[in-house]
Amino acid sequence: MTATNGGPMPASDATGDRPGAGPGPARGDTVSAVVRQWQAVHPELDTGPMEIIGRINRCAALLQQAEDAPLRRAGLSRAEFDLLGALRRTGHELTPGELARETFSSGAAVTKRLKQLTERGLVERRGDTRDRRVAHVRLTDAGRGLVDGILPDQLAYETAVLSVLPPGDQGELAGLLAELLGRLEGRMGALRA
Repeated sequence: MTATNGGPMPASDATGDRPGAGPGPARGDTVSAVVRQWQAVHPELDTGPMEIIGRINRCAALLQQAEDAPLRRAGLSRAEFDLLGALRRTGHELTPGELARETFSSGAAVTKRLKQLTERGLVERRGDTRDRRVAHVRLTDAGRGLVDGILPDQLAYETAVLSVLPPGDQGELAGLLAELLGRLEGRMGALRA
């Protein structure tokens, strides 16, 4: 199939029309404007990946800007809550290295957060009896109470954020993102090996 300029037709365009898929919903988001601009500059290129990755990145940026109101009220960042949540959901002590893996954070970032959370009395560190270089981190009662108190409000907030999509669409989106994430994690793991 060719575009009106005689070049190949892109796999998708910013209006949501996909060859063979019939007309899609009109899209007026910021990514569609960027895609239209790139299509004008390079009509021969398939901008389909840009439409997906651009929208994932834009959604992530908007969600980060919103800063999770319940967490903000509790004086926590998302990264701090994720660290506390990892300790709560695993139900046992973790080393800083394990926390870094659980929260997809760097070791330096975890160390900084642990220092702040320890000063606030939300976590405790204890040295390993066999290896003094290793620390074990656990939630204090105050930390456990904070996580358990915030979680219902945070989930209600996230539900409200996603309420712009019907429940069926939310399920479909969750499934597609899970499939993409699983494949990317497997692929990236294989590339690192």
